[in-house]
Amino acid sequence: MTQSSIPPSETPLVLIGTHRLIPLLAIEQMEDAVPLARHLVDAGLPVMEVALRSKAAPHAIAEILKKVPEAIVAAGNVMTAFDFHLARETGAHFAISPGHSEALLKTAVDHPQLPFVPGTATPSELIRVLSAGFHVVKFFPAMAFGGPEALRAMMAPFPHARFIPSGGTREEQLEEWLALPNVVAVGGAWLAPPDLIAKKDWPAIGKRARGILARVS
Repeated sequence: MTQSSIPPSETPLVLIGTHRLIPLLAIEQMEDAVPLARHLVDAGLPVMEVALRSKAAPHAIAEILKKVPEAIVAAGNVMTAFDFHLARETGAHFAISPGHSEALLKTAVDHPQLPFVPGTATPSELIRVLSAGFHVVKFFPAMAFGGPEALRAMMAPFPHARFIPSGGTREEQLEEWLALPNVVAVGGAWLAPPDLIAKKDWPAIGKRARGILARVS
């Protein structure tokens, strides 16, 4: 199956592949984008989510894609049609939202060239996004809505749903999350801690990423 023949709902699975950890990055300074991405890629974490929370974020995504071509970058925090189109303009590989709305789902359906991962927290929300054609979803906020046990309970009624939990996930729970067959990957800011980004301590971020990856591989 070629990339162009893959249904949009399946594309996030193909992009993420076997990379089951997704650092959630809030980039405030443009000069941080490339060294941060480079150290994560070199550490074995090429899939990353850059939150559209700052003026620098869209430019940071574009710069990472230009200078760190091995990176697989998702535009995160996509909550409106405007955000979705902004994510398209950055060249992001896919877009992720902490939630969804009917308008946002429609925008994503109308523009399948940018794969979209909507956010859900409850069974009713999951039914809504599944009905719209999206079966890879962000489970957010993961711990506030039941943690691994919640997704364990989702397996029987929603056998085709696949989840990317984030929001309260912790390093010490990784094995439990990743043991669930309906979990594609786990996201967390702790994979590239904001305090280390603020210090521009790229080697420490790379070392931390390698250590976590080695433990769960």
